[in-house]
Amino acid sequence: MLLAIDVGNTNTVLGVYDGKVLRSHWRIETTSRRTYDEYGILMLQLFSHAGLDPRKVDAVAVSSVVPPLQFNLERMAERYFNAKPMFVGPGVKTGMPILYDNPREVGADRIVNAVAAYERHKTSLIVVDFGTATTFDAVTAKGEYAGGAITPGITVSMDALTRNASKLPRVEFARPPHVIGKNTVHSMQSGLVFGYVAMVDGICERMKPDLGPSTKVIATGGLASLIASESKAIEEVDEFLTLEGLRLIHLRNQA
Repeated sequence: MLLAIDVGNTNTVLGVYDGKVLRSHWRIETTSRRTYDEYGILMLQLFSHAGLDPRKVDAVAVSSVVPPLQFNLERMAERYFNAKPMFVGPGVKTGMPILYDNPREVGADRIVNAVAAYERHKTSLIVVDFGTATTFDAVTAKGEYAGGAITPGITVSMDALTRNASKLPRVEFARPPHVIGKNTVHSMQSGLVFGYVAMVDGICERMKPDLGPSTKVIATGGLASLIASESKAIEEVDEFLTLEGLRLIHLRNQA
């Protein structure tokens, strides 16, 4: 079995694959304060709760945008799963040319998402990932990573607003009853939800002429479903896109 680990700035998503089948998945907080033993014990507890045998894990694949965690994850994999982890980065075969000025600057998660989306659809794509940052990644019809856009994430924007405007409360990220809010909470929700929807639709509309008329827009990330329900651009939501990309890249490096 393969243990796939997607380390984001805020959350870490884990998945266990048996061949092509995602057997179980979890979301935990990303923190550099855990030791590799604490990570290992947590993994064993998660496996036990899911009824999975950790001894059947023979490979670990990691996508991380938090470099300080690499040592602990590497030691955890070696000690608790007897596996040397594959970290997506320079030297790892992705099967996707990167048309970026400096390919090393592209976050591993962005490449992993692009690989998974192109493998499934085989057409030009825009992948929107709603994380700590909201990223837009463009893939050509030939399967090349063309670049993209990065904006502050929804939670980051909300935190900045409530921190710098002392009279504005922190609100639930939810669709308000109307676009025109009748109170402060609904007004803030309107700005957050419909503001992000408009941004997503606007950026995708501007990218599509460079990619072609058949370009498909895929979304992933924790808040993707809510935005997709209001978006004209997003055609599909895939909660496990990054995990699937890790599975594919791991497979491409088994030679």
